[in-house]
Amino acid sequence: MNATRHAIGLGLRRGWTEFLLSLRSPQDQGFYLFTAVGTLVFLWFNRDNELEGTGLMYPTYALPSILGGLLAFGVVIGPAFALAMEREDGTLLRHKALPHGMQGYVTGQLTYHSLSLLPSLLTILVPSFLLFDGLMHRGAGGWLTVAWVVVLGLLATLPLGMILGSIVPSTQKVGTWGMLPVMLLTAISGIFFPIQALWGWVQVVAQIFPTYWIGLGLRSAFLPDSAVGLELGDSWRTGLTVLVLAAWAVFGALVTPRVLRRMARRQSGSQVEAAREASLQWVR
Repeated sequence: MNATRHAIGLGLRRGWTEFLLSLRSPQDQGFYLFTAVGTLVFLWFNRDNELEGTGLMYPTYALPSILGGLLAFGVVIGPAFALAMEREDGTLLRHKALPHGMQGYVTGQLTYHSLSLLPSLLTILVPSFLLFDGLMHRGAGGWLTVAWVVVLGLLATLPLGMILGSIVPSTQKVGTWGMLPVMLLTAISGIFFPIQALWGWVQVVAQIFPTYWIGLGLRSAFLPDSAVGLELGDSWRTGLTVLVLAAWAVFGALVTPRVLRRMARRQSGSQVEAAREASLQWVR
């Protein structure tokens, strides 16, 4: 028990340290800036568009949905890339050799990617409240909803990124195995326009995965009651949002450790060397 607690403590410290380093990294700062500017420019050029029959301007509807899409995308693709890369460079092999090393590694990854979500959201939220009016209609209750949706969304999606990073054959494959499907899923999940505009079977597919429910939960936090007519069933379906996200969180908690253990057992020095050689060939 003490060894496990020590490993988890090391993981927490590692995740916190990596987060602080990322805040000083020009590459990460550029990513936060690029995401924020891209989102704000998109909202600005649509600032005069009104959603028919609601009285809501497009930025008011789109902002919470975009935040939900960024949450789901970032905490799936980020851990997937990190795990695939550190599997290839030998980091995972070194953790595997330590007592309870995998527990510490996973704790560090979860800590780092959870914290990294904060600057992504804040760099969009703060300027948006300065540029656009009427974004938060529910006051303190709305912010409380934002808090539990974000927490449940993290628990539902972070394990999926770990699973993806464990099963892809190489870092280069994360884009085709993960990024393209996640982008497609985000596009059909009501992030940029009401989901009713899509075919019925596409709506069903979208509602299977967490992205739609994260966006729905955040819209219920930001938007007034009059906007509920834009949602399926004319309801925010708060209870179902909790159930679906909790179900994905339980799925991740049960499946992710098994996938990681299987991946760690198969990891060897020869595989790391082969991955490095393949990476060098790819770069050339």
